[in-house]
Amino acid sequence: MNINIGAKVLKDMDTLEERIKKPEFRRNKGLGNEVGYYIFHYDPKEELVVRKSIKLLQDKVNKGNFDFTVIVFDLYEILINVLKEKGFLEKCFKMEKERGFTTLVKELSKSLRIDSEQKDGPIIKYIKDNTTPDSVVFINGVGKCYPVIFSHDVLNNLHAVIDTVPVIMFYPGRYNGQQLSLFNTITSKNYYRAFPLN
Repeated sequence: MNINIGAKVLKDMDTLEERIKKPEFRRNKGLGNEVGYYIFHYDPKEELVVRKSIKLLQDKVNKGNFDFTVIVFDLYEILINVLKEKGFLEKCFKMEKERGFTTLVKELSKSLRIDSEQKDGPIIKYIKDNTTPDSVVFINGVGKCYPVIFSHDVLNNLHAVIDTVPVIMFYPGRYNGQQLSLFNTITSKNYYRAFPLN
């Protein structure tokens, strides 16, 4: 067993914890007065370590004596809940079986309005409606949603509706400040509106 698995991401999570505790970080403005959107990228092999670390950090902050809370939104869980509420989940299973996965993805993207042109889709609305003042928003579940939900679409749409609290997306892949690479292999559209955190 490689004892270094998770070591870097644990160190990065410690650094993240110290950063979100600083009031200037939570004021949510960069040097050029930009909205504070961030990407915490990590090796996809460390997914389980990241999930556990997010939960531990959320509990530590929310059960501690801090003047802010951490709100975690798992995109996959939101997606499944939206489909259940609309009565679409079983229909999705049937559509995939009858018409294939590619057709299912296209239909889901249309019905959930998940693309760069839509600001009022149910997933974005859910995050907006459940974000409170004096919070730091964590978004995870990016890898579990691919290829139904693309991270750059989520971030682009959130920019239009959340601009008072910091938003941190946990990304299983690479982000160099200009380009996202999911699972270190799937290159996404250029994206440069978020600051790399690590």
